[in-house]
Amino acid sequence: MAAPAQPLDPVALLDRLTDLIELIGQGESGLRGLQLIVDAAAAVTGACGAGFVEYTRSGGHLVAATSSLTWALGLPVEIPEHAVTTMIEAPHCRQALVGDLPPEFAARIRGRGIQRIISTVGSAGGSLVGSLHVCFPDADGRAEPYHLAALRLLAAAAARLYRESAELPVYPDGPTASPDGQQEREQGRDLFIAMTSHELRTPVTAIKGYADTLVERWDSLDEAARRDAAGVVRQRARELARLIDRLLAAASGVTGVSDGSTGAPFDPAQVLRDAVAELNPELRRVLRVNLPAELPKVRGDRASFSTVLTELATNACKYSPDWVDVELTAGADAYTVWIRVADRGLGIRPEHAERAFDRFWQLDRGDKRQYGGVGLGLYLVRKIVERQNGWVSLRPREGGGAVAEVRLPRATAAAG
Repeated sequence: MAAPAQPLDPVALLDRLTDLIELIGQGESGLRGLQLIVDAAAAVTGACGAGFVEYTRSGGHLVAATSSLTWALGLPVEIPEHAVTTMIEAPHCRQALVGDLPPEFAARIRGRGIQRIISTVGSAGGSLVGSLHVCFPDADGRAEPYHLAALRLLAAAAARLYRESAELPVYPDGPTASPDGQQEREQGRDLFIAMTSHELRTPVTAIKGYADTLVERWDSLDEAARRDAAGVVRQRARELARLIDRLLAAASGVTGVSDGSTGAPFDPAQVLRDAVAELNPELRRVLRVNLPAELPKVRGDRASFSTVLTELATNACKYSPDWVDVELTAGADAYTVWIRVADRGLGIRPEHAERAFDRFWQLDRGDKRQYGGVGLGLYLVRKIVERQNGWVSLRPREGGGAVAEVRLPRATAAAG
């Protein structure tokens, strides 16, 4: 984990805050502006990491982070009881040791060198929108009063972004429905039919074309040509079956997989290798695999774990012009197993990093190669992973491209 920096003195602190205010005033809004605030929070306090947790009716999520908290991007976080009150009723800043945190969250950060966390909340229009957190490796340190004042100012700046930016919240609770919901249902049905009919047409056309070739030209084809045609039909049929499964899962709003509390433990490294072997040959050709011989076991649905890899690899190649290499890596820490799919493609803007998991959301680009898509892949990945008590994040990759990271709890986590 990143070592803590020296906290800024009062003059340097004011300079940093002034620079931040100017950047936000120049239009740095949404998730990008939120990330600047988190970076500043770590810098002004000398913290080893910082993060912002967004509060919505759907729960709390870590949406921006730096240093020792970047691993937890996308992590669902229990909203503390005091957070349901207004800013006036809640304390401005709280300091807590890891042992004082909600048990599930404490278990996930214990062992990462974090001993205490200082938190402050941000309010917009009388309602709390989230909390800003800075973490430290010592249990007995104390922040200077002017550092706490700076955190309050930064939390207020984050709240202002929520009040003024159309890109926030990152995890929206969804549009307001009409009284009977009829209009939204009809619009959703029309969109679903239009997009799925377009997407189904490609594999069906290919299957029909090669099947017609086999029937009409069987006698004129040699053995190799027949095998090639049959192989294409088989591959396209698999793609069609997978697409139908995705569409049915998305239409019903469930994935059909067990949650993380059920299912037999399995080695994700072996499942990933098996899943790579089943990928489309074009995807296998550009996927560089760097997996350990084995990983700690996770508990859940083995088949759905293969689906996660397929969707992440497909999505990475879809936005990688000229078949830029895509890399699959995996590893583990004391509490989680992680897999990463990284590419050097078009990348993802910070403000789109969470929108990409919305159902039917797609990056509006005209260069997506043959992978048109219906905007369901990442949506299903998140549903599958969260049902197995994990979380997934998408972020820009340093040097260009994007990184998708999935984290699942180990079947038996190390004791804290």
